[in-house]
Amino acid sequence: MSQVLAVFGATGQQGGSVVKFVRDDLELSSKYKIRAITRHVDSDKAKALKSHVEVVRADFADLASVGKALEGVNAVFLMNAPYLGDNAFEDELQSLKKIADIALEKGVEFLIYSSLPSPAKISNGKYKTIAAFDAKAEVEAYIRTLPIRSAFYRPASFMENLNPSTFLAPVKSEDGTWVITRPHPPTVRYSLIAAAMDTGKFVGGMLAAPLDEMSGRAISAAQGLYSLKEIMASLEKATGKTFVYKQMPVEEFRASMPFAGDMFTDVFGYYEEFGYFGPDTEKIIEEDRKVAKGTLTSLDEWLAANPGMYD
Repeated sequence: MSQVLAVFGATGQQGGSVVKFVRDDLELSSKYKIRAITRHVDSDKAKALKSHVEVVRADFADLASVGKALEGVNAVFLMNAPYLGDNAFEDELQSLKKIADIALEKGVEFLIYSSLPSPAKISNGKYKTIAAFDAKAEVEAYIRTLPIRSAFYRPASFMENLNPSTFLAPVKSEDGTWVITRPHPPTVRYSLIAAAMDTGKFVGGMLAAPLDEMSGRAISAAQGLYSLKEIMASLEKATGKTFVYKQMPVEEFRASMPFAGDMFTDVFGYYEEFGYFGPDTEKIIEEDRKVAKGTLTSLDEWLAANPGMYD
């Protein structure tokens, strides 16, 4: 009899990738029946899923709906978008602790949480405004205290963030060139992953591994490291456009942010000084890539699969 795998955020990049990979993988699809969980069961993406998997509504603001969605579930992929606002850290921490408690209460056997490294801890408190990272790290720490088998998927920066419709992506200037602005040198290397294409490969590998082997592990998920120089070269090759890097003074960059200026300034300072996953980022990525089930998507391959963004 198949086990039930509940996937939160099933219509988004991470959750959608997990649903697709598990559904299409011969080994995992024979082991798991997928329960796709989303807030909006009537969206076009949710309707498309209904022809392949069970689709269930749940909303973190409605804990009863979460409990109902986790009835009879064996394994869970749990993710959430970063919380925003002045109290983002505490709001996210308390909300996700409640969801983890419900998973435990409902008898979930294996919980995979989409976490992140903690810049505050890695930097010994130097970078302490990055709530979007640190809240997830604290949720991970809490889940580790629970009597439930758990593992942690820590995704790198998304290649999808290069889409010009996203925040902090390249911006078209009046002369037709595309400008990337950051407060650090263009030699700083970014850890990147094609979230929609490769999240499922990592999580699928975690689900396929022996539970005793995977329980307690944190998988730092990236295809590779790319400097901004390399990123711009790939963008130019893929689009035929000209990309220009502008290094902005730290305080000027902070003031240029429409919101969360301190956080975004600290994010890029942290990347420059410590790397995405800490001082051993390159070694960590190389080791954890082995968990992925399938070949990961390079930046050039991702750009080729997403043409027309800069037309």
